[in-house]
Amino acid sequence: MFFRIHHRLSYTYDRPVFLEPMTLRLTPRQDGSQRILEHHQKLVDPPAGLTRVLEPDGTDAMVAWFQQERDHLTIEVDMLVETLRSNPFDWIVTHREAQHLPVTYPEAEASSLAGCLQDQTDPAVRAWAQAIAERVDGSATAFLSALADDIHHGFHHVGRLEGEPTSAAETLATLTGACRDTAMLFIAACRSQGLAARFVSGYSMHHPPEVSEHELHAWAEVYLPGGGWRGFDPSLGLAVADGHVVLAAAPDHHLAAPVSGRYRGTGVGSNLTYLIQLKAASRREELEENAQPMVPS
Repeated sequence: MFFRIHHRLSYTYDRPVFLEPMTLRLTPRQDGSQRILEHHQKLVDPPAGLTRVLEPDGTDAMVAWFQQERDHLTIEVDMLVETLRSNPFDWIVTHREAQHLPVTYPEAEASSLAGCLQDQTDPAVRAWAQAIAERVDGSATAFLSALADDIHHGFHHVGRLEGEPTSAAETLATLTGACRDTAMLFIAACRSQGLAARFVSGYSMHHPPEVSEHELHAWAEVYLPGGGWRGFDPSLGLAVADGHVVLAAAPDHHLAAPVSGRYRGTGVGSNLTYLIQLKAASRREELEENAQPMVPS
């Protein structure tokens, strides 16, 4: 699939503030599942400096820093991305101890995956995950599909534009959550079964019924030897193929946020508005033939 995406974020402040260094994770990942064909990113009213960095989990990010106070900041990104994985199940598990729950990894891989294995799961979430594991006879691969399917069909999915994800325990107790909430529940359930899991942010061509317009989406990735990192979207109940574009993935959801930063200004309020325009097509020619201006004139 080919994705043409325009993403604009506009921050406004009640009065001029000093912006601390800001990390922008708005460059899609490049790997065996997707590649960047075009990417243009700019900050309106340029910062004092801007540098490209590779973060600990492989995210291609930009760090901007500022010298003068300002009362607004606008970030604009235009990109063309090709997603390459049409079959989300084109893999096998190559390590016997990772085929059945609870999963164990080869020692070297376990050390590398440590941040994605930290298990502080609430007892209620652990018991819920264990019940699903027993239902699928302990199969690690069947567990992942069943977990995504149970969350998709058994929960009330809502749109929530702001705020931290709710805890996995709260999402399970209320059977309600936005995509970032159900992603965190999925991750917690996986970790309770020894599966390395991490939080993903990006875009999806699939429109959940609770969302009226395109916005950033969240899901999870799970690591299995022989398959590597594979995406599962519990809010949509599916294994991720070529309908998603990954921006960032990390064991801590804060490190997968598209924008991270702070400002200094006592008692100063801030406001964020955004626009995401996304078009997808099976052929690049089809996408460009039907193209309309992505940015309102």
